[in-house]
Amino acid sequence: MAWRLAALALVTLVACGASLLVGGVAIAPGDVLAALAHPHAGTTATILWELRLPRVAIATCVGAALALAGALLQGLLRNPLVDPYLTGVSAGAAAAIALAILAGAAAPLLPALGFAVGLGAAILVAMLARRGSGIDANRLILAGVSLSALFSAIVAFAIARAASPDAAQQILAWLAGSIAGHTWRDLRFAAPYLALGTLLAIGSIPALNALRAGDLRARTVGLDVGRAQWMILAAATLLTAASVTLAGIVGFVGLIVPHLARRVVGSDARGLLVASALLGAGLCAIADAVARSIVAPSELPIGVLLAFIGVPAFLYLYLHQEQRA
Repeated sequence: MAWRLAALALVTLVACGASLLVGGVAIAPGDVLAALAHPHAGTTATILWELRLPRVAIATCVGAALALAGALLQGLLRNPLVDPYLTGVSAGAAAAIALAILAGAAAPLLPALGFAVGLGAAILVAMLARRGSGIDANRLILAGVSLSALFSAIVAFAIARAASPDAAQQILAWLAGSIAGHTWRDLRFAAPYLALGTLLAIGSIPALNALRAGDLRARTVGLDVGRAQWMILAAATLLTAASVTLAGIVGFVGLIVPHLARRVVGSDARGLLVASALLGAGLCAIADAVARSIVAPSELPIGVLLAFIGVPAFLYLYLHQEQRA
């Protein structure tokens, strides 16, 4: 397993390096290395440190966070069709941001508002799914789907009532998922929540491995199932909410990447979480580079591009798995 994870880390590093080369101004690989070593040495260094590096860093963080959250929730619910947005985070954040744009709120306030409301929506879904000291999987899915439908209706209302095309376009940009315009400041805001979610995910590894055998068997080995469920859900929620503030709604990463990671390293959570994070980071770094260049000088939203890639990829993986079974 170790050599496979090392190979994935190398592939992710190469993907990030390749993404740094893509942009409106051509920069040779040697100039990139020189600019990385000397952050204040001219125009090339400014382009790299102020424009491209933030985008690559945000793309990798978003990809890793969503893939990690997807692996956590799929392990918690033992359902390969679960994705990070099941908790209502994205729909709640989108509804809050849509209403804020409709009300004329300042743009710098939108990420924090989306994070707070998305987190609140996830807490509401978790409370509705609560049974005893733990979480009922069926209730969690039903509550998440129901509230997401309600929030989607709010977003549709906001778009319909938007006073100007610019406001509607701004709402749609969040729904489509995009890293354009985000800077180091956005990453600094999300970093503490990404770090806390990652630490909780690491702490959940023994519980995830125990839960693979079912709740009853997990209890027989001494696992506090209720506490483990809340810890896993908290980690996934924090990671998803932070990624939504950074890039809007980027679909399919949290659904597909854990499937790919299982094919590489198996279902052991010790390797699965690391592999998911690395694959998600590399995928989003490459997807952002393609999104910037495929319709240049315009930019394709990264969420749209990943949907075009993700739908056929998921159908192939899922149907191929069924045929093998």
